[in-house]
This record gives sequence, C-alpha cells and structure tokens, in this order.
Amino acid sequence: MRRLAAVSRIAIPLAGALALSACSSSAQPNDSLQVVAHPTAATPAASPAVSVPPAGQVLAMPAVSAIAADQQSRTLVVALAQPPELRIYDLGSLDAPKKTVSLPGPAESLSASAGQAIAGVPSKGVLARVALPSGQLNTEKVAGQPAAGLADGADTLVAVRDRKAVEVLTNGAVSKTITGQLYSADDVVDTGNSVVVLDRLRTAVFSVNVQAGTMDEGLRAGDGAANAVADSYGRVLVTDARAGALLAFSTNPLILRQRYPVPGGAYGIAYDAKRSLAWVTLTARNEVVGYDVRGGEPTEKYRFPTVRQPNSVGVDDQSGRVFVGSAAGEGTQVIQP
Repeated sequence: MRRLAAVSRIAIPLAGALALSACSSSAQPNDSLQVVAHPTAATPAASPAVSVPPAGQVLAMPAVSAIAADQQSRTLVVALAQPPELRIYDLGSLDAPKKTVSLPGPAESLSASAGQAIAGVPSKGVLARVALPSGQLNTEKVAGQPAAGLADGADTLVAVRDRKAVEVLTNGAVSKTITGQLYSADDVVDTGNSVVVLDRLRTAVFSVNVQAGTMDEGLRAGDGAANAVADSYGRVLVTDARAGALLAFSTNPLILRQRYPVPGGAYGIAYDAKRSLAWVTLTARNEVVGYDVRGGEPTEKYRFPTVRQPNSVGVDDQSGRVFVGSAAGEGTQVIQP
C-alpha cells in the first residue's frame, strides 16, 4: 500500500489570518481552510452487500447510530435510530440488553465515561444523560442542534452544530458559549490537556480554550473530516472519509503530525487506550482495521470483515473487544482480536 509521509505544520491562528462571512456556504478569497464555494459535510461511503461472514458474534438489532463502552460501570451502550433508544448491555454478559431507554429522537452521537452516557439528539434540541448501569434518563434542552456532548469534570462540553458553538454546561445551565471561525460544530474531543472541536462542514479542527472561552487556532483536516477521537499521547485522530486517510493532530499548539492512507471508505473511529490501537471502519469494504499508533506512523495490526454499513465502532479497553454497529440494520458485531 502506498504510504504518505508524516506531515508537520505550524498552525495559523485564525483570528489574524481569516476573514469569514456569517454565511457558511460562501468561500472567502483569503480563507486558507475553505477550498470550495459550497461546502458539504462528508458522509460514509455506501457499503456493498456482505460477501464475507462478519468476524465474531453479531447481536441482532435495528440500525445503529452510535456505540460507546463505559469502563466504570462495565456497560456497552448502543444507540438505535428507529426506534430512537439506547440499549444498555452488561459487558460481562452480552446475550440481551439489561436496560432499554427511550429517547425523544435519534441519537447522532454517544460518549460514555464515569458511569454516565451522553447522547446528542440534534433533531429535538436535546442532550440526553443516562446513568449507567441503571438507565435513569435526564434530558436537557439546548438552544439549537446539540450534535455531541462530552463530560469534562464537573462541566459538560456540547458541540452545537447550527449555532457554530461549543457550550459549557455547569449543573445543567449554560456557563459559557464559545464561538469563532466554525461553519459547523459537529463533535468535541478532550485529550486530557486540551479540547478540540471538529467542523465537518469546513473539514477542519479547531483548538478550544475552555477556561478563556475562546476558539483558537484551526487547521484543515483532509478533504472530508468525518469522526474524531483522542489517543493516549495528547493527540486527536481524525478519519478523512473523502481522501481515505487517518490524520493525527498534536495539540498545544495544534499541528498536523501524520496523514496515513486508509483506502476503503474510512469513517468510524474508536481508541483502545490500553493497547494504543485506533480502530477505523471502512464502509466501502465492510471492514474494520486496528492500527497501532505508538510510532511515527500507524501500523496495521488487525483487519476483520464486518456487518454491512459499519458506520460506528466502540472498544472495551479492559478486554480489547471491538464493537461495530451496522447502520443498515444488520446488528452490532462483537470481535475479540
């Protein structure tokens, strides 16, 4: 497979480098991040029919929109599109869901940590919090379309897509609204020492200073940034669905360190912190690939056939099991590498 060389580049503070209009669909001549006049967010490549049986076990269920595993409660949480609900499984016994939680609308994103799952329900302007493993649901109204939410200590960071903002919720109330050069706020990632927001429409990542309440430097993230996750080394890993690549950005400052080719429709991504493995789904091939990201470039360690349309993926750090969700309603796959 042809390899692209690792890349290092100094980030340009956007406030001094760009002049953006309020309209997200109009390119500006001096905008170094936007390269097309009418940007559209990248979508997963359509999957062919499954030609190889999926590896591991497949749990039957309708179309999956997101997956996350929580280490504290030892639960697997699967978000279904229709009916809009979360299914909570015991990681020690995946035979059947222990709890089913109805949502006001489909969850587009899902994060889980410290005994809590957070789901963004942008179609209803709601952020859903679910206690794990009990399944107790609390919903919070958010002005706009909350695409994703992430616990950050006592606060919750929310990417609000249509308002092009990251909101900080403290005790359920908005304590800060952070805006800047975003066209669309689609996900928010916490590396442990920095926060980065993913802008799919502009196919870029931006550094967020939560304490100061500012949107700082930004960089292009390939030709079609799709999903992002933090690794163990203070970096943000991003899948490029259009160019077929895995990007690695260091933070403080934001710098593109690696651009590695991943042909086949790279889309979903999850990270195994115990094994330093980035799991990337390839929707055009119905595959999931595990990359060791400890070195100067990713190294392929595993490749498995998956269910059709594997848009979402999660991982259990403790056991190393990988969970792949079919957006085509062909179940959730459980793989033990």
